[in-house]
Amino acid sequence: MAEPRIAILLPTWNGERFLRAQVDSLLAQDYPDFIIVCRDDGSRDASPAIIAEYAARLPQRFHVVPADGRNLGASGSFGLLLGYVLAHKAELGLTHAWVMPSDQDDVWHPQKLRLSMARMQALEAEHPGLPLLVHGDLEVVDEALVSIAPSFVRYQGLEPLRNSLARLLVSNTVTGCTALCNEALLRRALPIPASAVMHDWWLALVAGAFGRLSFIDEPLLLYRQHGANTIGAKEYQPPRMFRNFWQRLWDDRHRDVLNGLALQARAFRATYAAELNGGQRRDLALAAALGSRFLLLRKLALRSFLAR
Repeated sequence: MAEPRIAILLPTWNGERFLRAQVDSLLAQDYPDFIIVCRDDGSRDASPAIIAEYAARLPQRFHVVPADGRNLGASGSFGLLLGYVLAHKAELGLTHAWVMPSDQDDVWHPQKLRLSMARMQALEAEHPGLPLLVHGDLEVVDEALVSIAPSFVRYQGLEPLRNSLARLLVSNTVTGCTALCNEALLRRALPIPASAVMHDWWLALVAGAFGRLSFIDEPLLLYRQHGANTIGAKEYQPPRMFRNFWQRLWDDRHRDVLNGLALQARAFRATYAAELNGGQRRDLALAAALGSRFLLLRKLALRSFLAR
């Protein structure tokens, strides 16, 4: 099959410490046709100069979005770049907007693009026209790229094959820096609302509701952990044991998290109200209850989702 051009999205923000290693790993991909679309998010370090240096040396590989001085944060930066690729397909040499988000501090394995696009092409042949998202595992490493855990999925206790909309409403199993999205997904998902927890979670929800997700069960990159990670990896811990029923009943440690999930669910329901089936509407109404002021209702709603 043909090997179409892929757009790699690389926003930068004060990332000079690790940026060259990441860019070098992108350039070392064994897939032949890609373009790196960069935007700086208001850095105060040498990140813009580093990208400008690479772009001057390899103009066929880089497209730098003009700086506007704004700081949009990780989700906002990726959202802007996703929309930019859709609006500038011809300028970027794309026949179709296949996009791969990239963090600025990781190191990609050379086969990442090739494996991801092979899976995407198989998925598109099986589900033509649907919003599709391919993603994979990561190896967790420290600042010096020394391994912490060979599998991010197992380290975090994730279950990427449980990817129904209901499950995704409370548990995002898609790590954005491993993802490959097709154009149908971008057109359905954009613009990403401010109430989305993160851009990758919103993309996963749209693919779960209207298309398909496919997981590659092998590490596609080294996921570097350091003091400035936006999200980072935290080792899975078994649920806390309570001394009695009343402690469990009144435990409210996750209220802020559940409120965020409820806001995201409400935004999803408002955006896609006319396209949802009855089961999806019920699930989204239940997810909105995660933000209830009544603790017992929040717990019952969460328990319902986790049982699926």
